Amino acid sequence: MSADSVSIPQISREKDGRPAAPERIVHLGIGNFTRAHQAWYTEHAPDAQQWGIAGFTGRGPRMRDLLTGQDCVYTLITSGKQGDRFEVISSLSSMHSGVDTAALRARFADPQISIVTSTVTEAGYMRNQSGDLDVSNADVISDLKALKANPQADGLKTVPVRMVAGFLARRSAGAGPITVLPCDNLAGNGAAFRKVVEQAVAEVDPSLLDWTRLNVAWATSMVDRITPATTLDDIELVERVKDWHDAAPVRTEPFHEWVIAGDFPAGRPAWDEAGAVITDDVTPYEERKLWMLNGSHSTLAYCGSLFGYETVADAVADPTLRSWINEWWDLAGRYISVPTDEYRKQLLERFENPNIRHLLMQIASDGSEKLPVRIVPAARKALNDGMPIVPAARAIAAWILFLIRFSDRLADVNKDKVVACANACKTADGNVERGAVKYVVSYLDRCLGASSAFVDEVVNQMNEVSKAASAHLAS
Repeated sequence: MSADSVSIPQISREKDGRPAAPERIVHLGIGNFTRAHQAWYTEHAPDAQQWGIAGFTGRGPRMRDLLTGQDCVYTLITSGKQGDRFEVISSLSSMHSGVDTAALRARFADPQISIVTSTVTEAGYMRNQSGDLDVSNADVISDLKALKANPQADGLKTVPVRMVAGFLARRSAGAGPITVLPCDNLAGNGAAFRKVVEQAVAEVDPSLLDWTRLNVAWATSMVDRITPATTLDDIELVERVKDWHDAAPVRTEPFHEWVIAGDFPAGRPAWDEAGAVITDDVTPYEERKLWMLNGSHSTLAYCGSLFGYETVADAVADPTLRSWINEWWDLAGRYISVPTDEYRKQLLERFENPNIRHLLMQIASDGSEKLPVRIVPAARKALNDGMPIVPAARAIAAWILFLIRFSDRLADVNKDKVVACANACKTADGNVERGAVKYVVSYLDRCLGASSAFVDEVVNQMNEVSKAASAHLAS
């Protein structure tokens, strides 16, 4: 907040936004991306005044506290190469802490609630490496035990078990059908989410399974819009341009895409009239986005950080890193069934956008969960086809080096495990320990770990990336 903020009026719904719409959507994991994407589409739907969102935070109450203090409205800054555009988003009707299970239960029991959307990240699904609910996780164990003992249990920490609590409340209230629409960067997110939630249902109350299969529609979606973390500069920019104080503005890019497949028995906003694509098959769009955008983002995050860069725009301007990204796109694009040429051009323009300060450290988080869906699928296809595997091996090698170099700044749900494994990949004299590398690759994917050729290439790329980064830093 700037020194003059005390004299600047705070943004409010009454004077700057529109009246709160009746709550008909629950969103789990409200963050900047949701506010620039799903909330934006809802705001721009022609029936927006009929579709309010009850937002629940992910891991803490901070976003609830920031938004509740300003009537749940906020400023969206759309930043293109030509400058910034500002608009007020009013589609959030209420905000709650993610652990406020009582508030969540009340929404699920309301027959007006028609849709549950989510952006809880890959880690929020609480999956093990087989894609099943991780019943060895301490929080999962605790939540399952608590809800099984008391259907009114509050303070549940894990999303799958929170969903079970909601379904129990909806069944008890006879509130009717509902659609679950995940919006996480995970291929087949509807099926993936359904699997862990139904496994949690079976642990808590198996009789609920029949109800969910009759009353819950599981949709799937692909989402795309680059949205960095809010900075003090963003807050001060809004103050200067709009003459109001917003504690939680969001900066995003002009590009946006939302592809949705699924049934909505209780209705949905006219998102398609705001630009969303409604289709029978999201898979090709998912693969293009996950492999080409997210895969290159991860490569830039790990390689770029090792080169000393802070943002995507800085990293993609480096000729070496840019060539590595193009090599990755060549590999991934070979296995995508929808056109990729124009998409590649758009990606470069988006990455180069000087007004989007997308931090590499933000993208680098939770690599242990992201690489298996962003890099591994195309890597396996290339390996099976005898095609070049260097770009995929490079991404994994850079991740290992990143874990070693930046363990003190790392945010990863499996931090302790993956950092220890990565540290074992280098000996005291700086040599690469192949056996340890094989273990890390196997941790990401057993098939890749079983390939001597792939493991050898990861070892080779650890040396190549290290040399390139050292040469760059010394120049």
